[in-house]
Amino acid sequence: MIALEKEFIKKCKNGERAAQKLLFEKLYAPMYRVCFRYIGKQADAEDCLMKAFMKCFQHINQFEWKDDKSFFYWIKKIMVNESLMTLRKQSNLSLVPQEDLLYLPDENNVLSDLSAEELYALILKLPTGYRTVFNMYVVEGFAHAEIAEMLNITESTSRTQLAKARKSLQLMLEKMNVSYGTFGR
Repeated sequence: MIALEKEFIKKCKNGERAAQKLLFEKLYAPMYRVCFRYIGKQADAEDCLMKAFMKCFQHINQFEWKDDKSFFYWIKKIMVNESLMTLRKQSNLSLVPQEDLLYLPDENNVLSDLSAEELYALILKLPTGYRTVFNMYVVEGFAHAEIAEMLNITESTSRTQLAKARKSLQLMLEKMNVSYGTFGR
């Protein structure tokens, strides 16, 4: 995570181009990864990133300083929201209706044994709806109530999408012949 100083953000708010350029350069890579995690296509993720940065600079005066990390979280939330809007515009945010599913336990999570690159590659293979909820819940730390509100779905649909994402990841691991212990029991 990148901590940004209050005085630096003040310069960006005052429209100082050098500070805005430096901000863009500092946050480009981590924010691109946020967008790409949702979008899954390089060109679309880059477009989404640029739109989100434009919104950040247009609305930077609405940002309220809390601590050195608050701006990073503020801009990250804009990136997530822009990614969700992009998915909606592409009609690609297809969430499967809730059905009876065995919910997978959180303990003994085999995913923590994979490298970040391996896990990232598996997540990108998930269907868009599963990937979106998985990213929002597991990676971004949103609660199911927040996810439901942001995606205009029910909390139970959010839980179901997460369970299906985990089940899909489990099946991918099985195909890779990865031992997953009690994962999924």
